[in-house]
Amino acid sequence: MSILNKKEYAKFLLAHYPEYPQGKYVNLIVIRKTESEAIFRTEGSGEPLCREFVHAGVQKRDNDPIQRVVITKRKQTAVERRTGREDLRKQNLPCLDADGVVLFDSVDAYVYGYAVGQGGAQRSRVITEDAFSILPVNQVVDIRTSNALFETGTMRDSRDEGAEASSSLFTSEYVRPETHFLDIETLKDITPDELFYILGNILRTSRYGAISTRIGKVKNTIAQVVFSDTEIFSTLELTQYVYDALPRTDPDPDPDFPLQDNVLLEAVKNSSATLIEPIIGQYEVMGQEDLTALIEEVRTIYRDPSEFLQRLSNSYRGS
Repeated sequence: MSILNKKEYAKFLLAHYPEYPQGKYVNLIVIRKTESEAIFRTEGSGEPLCREFVHAGVQKRDNDPIQRVVITKRKQTAVERRTGREDLRKQNLPCLDADGVVLFDSVDAYVYGYAVGQGGAQRSRVITEDAFSILPVNQVVDIRTSNALFETGTMRDSRDEGAEASSSLFTSEYVRPETHFLDIETLKDITPDELFYILGNILRTSRYGAISTRIGKVKNTIAQVVFSDTEIFSTLELTQYVYDALPRTDPDPDPDFPLQDNVLLEAVKNSSATLIEPIIGQYEVMGQEDLTALIEEVRTIYRDPSEFLQRLSNSYRGS
């Protein structure tokens, strides 16, 4: 029996795709850890990293804001959505037409939404926020200077030692390996199979940002799952509480880089417990034993996902 059949979780999930909003939420608290250099920016080469000035924590708001690196909403879900589409194609379940337009009756469209001019629209049921680095820019960002080599593999376009050397030097910012980001993905009015599908997309996606064929390796960890009948706290709130909760080396005002995974996970759980108390509504935090069982269910499903994905696709017929 699935762990999601427990009554404390099942009451926040739906049996089938809903015609109208039901106000049931599953909030996934995700820790994203870079395992290589990474570049998170908006568009185009040469652009600086995405960053925002925000308060460091909640205990000393009179202090000057700090800059945090940001992974924008679209840069997260777009990659995870493509992971899901790849899995659907493997099972001959189309999600795009010949022109690259989302098929309105596909699993991808029902979960992540679509908008096709006059052909209708479907709101995404995966609600996302920007992910923030826990530590400030000065700790997690570095700059690399590179040069543009000719085909000879040198700075000269000729083997002639008298040839003029190229002066093409360029610098680029990057996020250092072992940088941690926090993110909350809020899933609205979903079925158990849709939850497994979204979890699979998150846990199976491992490359984010620019130049992802060479850098951008990221490990995603589901830190907590919170079921509720309303949206919970924001990603930024959680990031600020976690920042305050992390240990320091006096007199350094910031936690040491890199953060320890187990220390961070404990800080996330404690901060989440504090933040959720003022929530007006019903909620259920999945315990660690049940969360481990849930992730194991996802792992089992994706060892042979053909039956699962076909069942999920069939569930929308007649919707």
